Amino acid sequence: MPIMTTKPIAMLVIFLTPAIFGETIPLADLGQMDLKNSAASWTPYKGAPSLLLVEKTTPGPTGESWAEIRNRSFHNGVIEVDVAGAPSAQAAGTPARGFIGVSFHIQPGAERFETFYIRPTNGRADDQLRRNHSTQYTSTPDWPWERLRKETPGVYESYADLIPGEWTHLRIVVHGTEARLFVGSSDQPALIVHDLKLGDTKGSVALWIGPGTEGHFKNLTISNE
Repeated sequence: MPIMTTKPIAMLVIFLTPAIFGETIPLADLGQMDLKNSAASWTPYKGAPSLLLVEKTTPGPTGESWAEIRNRSFHNGVIEVDVAGAPSAQAAGTPARGFIGVSFHIQPGAERFETFYIRPTNGRADDQLRRNHSTQYTSTPDWPWERLRKETPGVYESYADLIPGEWTHLRIVVHGTEARLFVGSSDQPALIVHDLKLGDTKGSVALWIGPGTEGHFKNLTISNE
C-alpha cells in the first residue's frame, strides 16, 4: 500500500485592528470653539503660529479654563497636541505651575469630564516630590487632584521631563476605561490610568489650562477608532 504523508498546511491568520481616522483641527478658526473662563487668540510663539489661552479675570468655580472644540465627539482613539505652558506674569508668587493639557469625554453641560495635564515647572525642580507631580489625571467633579493624591498617592500622577514655556508633545490614547499619556517623543507612557472615572463613555474635547497659566497650543489631531 502506498504510504500516505501528511504535510502541515500553512494557515494565514489575519488580526484585524480597529481603523484609526485622524482629523487635524484648525485652531486658527476660533469660531469653532466654546470658551470657558478663558480668552483665546491666534498668535506666533517660538517660531510657530499657535492658539493662546489665558484666564479671564474671574476664573470659574473649578479654577480651570478651556477652549472646547465644537461638534467633535471622542470615544476611543488618540488625541495629540503640542503644548507650551508657563505661569502668567500675574501669577508670580503663587503656586501656579503652568498647568496645561487636554480635557476629553466632556459630558453635555460641561460639568463632568476627564483631564490629562502637565505641570511644567515641576519637571526639573530640585524637590523630588515636586518632580513626581509633573503629570496628572483628574475626573471632574468627583475626582479632583487633591482627592486622588490623598486617597491613592502616586497612582494618578508621575514624573516627566518638562521645561516651562517650551513646546511639549502630548499624546493621549484611550480605549474603554483605560487611558495612557505619552509625553514628548517617548514610546513609553508617562502615566497609565486603568479606571477612567467616567467609565466607558464618549464626549467632546477641549484644550485646557489651570489657574495662573499662559498656554499655547498647536497641531491638534483627534483620531477615533
